[in-house]
Amino acid sequence: MGITDFIDFSFLDVIDILLVALLLFYLYKLLKGTVAINIFIGIVIIYLIWRLTDILNMDVLSNLLGKFISVGFFALIVVFQQEIRKFLLLLGSTNFASRRNMIRYFRFLNQNKIISDLNLDVLIDSCEEMSNAKTGAIIVLQRNNSLEFALSQNNRVQMQLSPHLLQSIFFKNSPLHDGAVIIKNNEIIGTRVVLPLTEKTKLPNAYGLRHRAGMGISEKTDALVIVISEQTGKIVYIKNGEVYPQESMAVLREILSQDLSE
Repeated sequence: MGITDFIDFSFLDVIDILLVALLLFYLYKLLKGTVAINIFIGIVIIYLIWRLTDILNMDVLSNLLGKFISVGFFALIVVFQQEIRKFLLLLGSTNFASRRNMIRYFRFLNQNKIISDLNLDVLIDSCEEMSNAKTGAIIVLQRNNSLEFALSQNNRVQMQLSPHLLQSIFFKNSPLHDGAVIIKNNEIIGTRVVLPLTEKTKLPNAYGLRHRAGMGISEKTDALVIVISEQTGKIVYIKNGEVYPQESMAVLREILSQDLSE
C-alpha cells in the first residue's frame, strides 16, 4: 500500500472542505462576542465526551449523552434562535450578484482589515454635543448586513455626514427627529427609520423605546447602535443586543474603531 493511497482527493473533496471551512468561519463570525459562543463551545465539549465514552464502551454515560445529542438539533434551534434569524436575514438581504459583496464574502482569504470610511471625529463630536444638550438620538451604523429592509421611499435619504448634521436631524422640533438614523460608511441613508423592538422583557425601567429599538436591530443584524437618552443625556453603545453604557467619549471612539475594522 503506497502513501498516495491515503491521499486520494478529488476536486469535489476540495470543494467540500472549502465549503465546510467557509461555513465554520461565518459561524464563528456570527457568534463571536456573544453569549452564544460559550453555549456552542459547551455543546462541542458534550459531543466530544459522548464520542469518547462511546469509544471506551461506557454504555450508561454514552447512552445518556446520546439521547441528549439526538435531540440536539431542536435544542440548537431554540438556543440559537436570534443567531439563526440573523443568518437568514443576512442571506435574504444581500445581493450576491454585486461584485463588492462577493469580494466582501471571500475577504477572509486576505488578512488585511477593511476600514470603514466613517468620519469618527464628526460622529463622536456630534454625540458629545447631543449628550450635553440632552438631545435624544438613535444612530445605527451599518456593517456587513444590509439594512435595506428597514428603508422605504418615505425614509430613504442621501446625505454626507458633516458637522452639526446629526444635531439638526435630532433637534426636537425637526421633522426628522422621530425615529432612527442609519449611516452607511460616511453617508446617512435613512432618517425617521422605524426599527424592530427587542423581544426581551426583563429590561431596566430607564430603557425607553430608543434602547429597545437599538437592541432589536442589533439582535437581528450586525449593526452597531448609539443611543442618547433625552432625559439624562447618557450615551449607550449597543452590539449584538447587549447594552454598554459609555462614560467617556474616548472609550466610545476606541470601541467604534475596533468594531468597524472587523
